[in-house]
Amino acid sequence: METLTLKQKTFNSPITKIILALLTFMAVVIIGQQIASKLLGLTALDRDYRNLLKGLFVSASCIFSYIFFFKKYDKRIITEFAVKGLSKNLFIGISIGFVLQSLTILVMYLNGNYSIVKINPVSFILIPFAIMFTVAIIEEILVRGIIFRLMEEKLGSYISLAISSVLFGVLHLANPHGTLISGICITTAGFLFGAAFMYSRSLWLPIAIHFAWNFTQSGIYGAITSGNEKTNNLVEAQIQGPEFITGGAFGPEGSIQAIVFCALATLILLVLCHKKNRITKPYWKR
Repeated sequence: METLTLKQKTFNSPITKIILALLTFMAVVIIGQQIASKLLGLTALDRDYRNLLKGLFVSASCIFSYIFFFKKYDKRIITEFAVKGLSKNLFIGISIGFVLQSLTILVMYLNGNYSIVKINPVSFILIPFAIMFTVAIIEEILVRGIIFRLMEEKLGSYISLAISSVLFGVLHLANPHGTLISGICITTAGFLFGAAFMYSRSLWLPIAIHFAWNFTQSGIYGAITSGNEKTNNLVEAQIQGPEFITGGAFGPEGSIQAIVFCALATLILLVLCHKKNRITKPYWKR
């Protein structure tokens, strides 16, 4: 009986869940990408449409694998991806992400660091849409859905928010052209996405903010995102000037104003979390 109890405790511990969930989820992502590439490679579709469909396939695989894994593991209804409130969370999240990134670009524009060269056809946004949509779903499930949520069960909201956000920032330091400022900004964005999840208890809200932040930056305003290569975009822009305002080769999210705007949005969400009593205390204070 003691051995069985020990096995049950180990199996149900947050650390075990995190490890097993991460391994399962990453396997789904890798295999899903391979399957989608092979199948779509057999079609006569344009490369842009193949990338769009690949992104949608991988995104759907990620969501369904998360729901299936925790439904079986925890034997519960997966409310993090509930259909109820989906439209509201997506609308609010996309609005927040768009506004925050637009304010970041606006500071550059007013400072003379951003100028529009030309406007491209709307079809140019297909690739960044597919990329940013998939990235937002994968990263939010990994960091907020698995790591933050499971840590929060034991350590409470604030400690888990700090650890997961710093981890989110550290992981992005491996991106090309990463700097101290960009690391701080990505960490701050991690706090924002985590606070969004705390407030809504739905992964749709942080996914929507994350997607809109990245997509607005690259797909609409034509800037680099997280040091990666520039994708197709709606607006061809010329960006030049001090790195602390433009973000340099890392992109506008590596700028001072991006940190400020993300921090302000995070504080607002945390205040709302307190008002709605959505802060989880660590197990030793319950």
